[in-house]
Amino acid sequence: MRNLLFLIVLFLFISCNESENKLKILKGNAIGTTFSIRYLSESNLTFEVKIDSLIQAINKSVSTYIPTSDISKINKGDTTVIVDHFFKEVFLKSEKIYKETNGEFDPTVGILVNAWGFGPEKPIKNLDATKIKDLLTFVGFNKVKLNNNNISKLYPEIYFDFNAIAKGYLVDVVGRLFEQYGIENYMIEIGGEIRARGVNQHEEFWRIAIENPNENGTRSFAITIQLHNESMATSGNYRKYRTDDDGNKYVHTINAKTGYATESNLLSASVISKSGCADADGYATAFMAMGLEKSKEFLKNHTELKVFLIYANEKGEMQTYKSASFNN
Repeated sequence: MRNLLFLIVLFLFISCNESENKLKILKGNAIGTTFSIRYLSESNLTFEVKIDSLIQAINKSVSTYIPTSDISKINKGDTTVIVDHFFKEVFLKSEKIYKETNGEFDPTVGILVNAWGFGPEKPIKNLDATKIKDLLTFVGFNKVKLNNNNISKLYPEIYFDFNAIAKGYLVDVVGRLFEQYGIENYMIEIGGEIRARGVNQHEEFWRIAIENPNENGTRSFAITIQLHNESMATSGNYRKYRTDDDGNKYVHTINAKTGYATESNLLSASVISKSGCADADGYATAFMAMGLEKSKEFLKNHTELKVFLIYANEKGEMQTYKSASFNN
């Protein structure tokens, strides 16, 4: 799922002293979005080629927008595909979050993502309750298995869609690359998903601003935070949606239990986690599917997550909620 909730990374101007000249900046495109990477290093080692290779490898593994990728072959019914370690790790992380969220996060929702017009396949015209009920037969992460690097599906129609976790996973993989080469201070941002380690060029923890979900094109910030060797992902429905001829609004977060793409009062969910950006990405998507009240209940038992929610109250006014573990 492409995350269209913009996160603005706040950076101070770079002065010309010797320590600040260690800052290296990389920018480019990856998996349908942009990336911005900043790290501190005294060496002349370059990472552009290595990062490009990782992007290509992950696309080949889990991109539904590439017809020859492993996931596309599996979605088309190829049972002979031997998945790589990228696919396996994304699968196992997804399975964990699926179980923890009682199915609110479910990457087998892909057939519904396509049906509603948010995926790579053609949408279904005149989608009604009967068709949705039929499609729900092919949704459920408990209906798929990973055995000896091979995927089995209860129904051949089951369609994997890892877009709600793959972007955060790519952030983690690039972070591991830096750590492999001894880079201790870095900030990786890909399409708004972030992994930060160490400090910036001013020897301060990396500072991030979360933008308010404004639909009128203006930008304002709900809060700024510092990441203390943490990752952060944000999911929101206020920018990526479509409206039918009758004026009905359908958002890109599909409820895997109901099959519908209807808007709730939860406008955005930002998750901060020590465990990794892929995990934060998955939980943020789950909260958007849960809605405000169910998310708050879930967080009572998951104090390891720092979560910042933006929602609309009964009067339509924008409000915020911080989990008990959230700390500025």
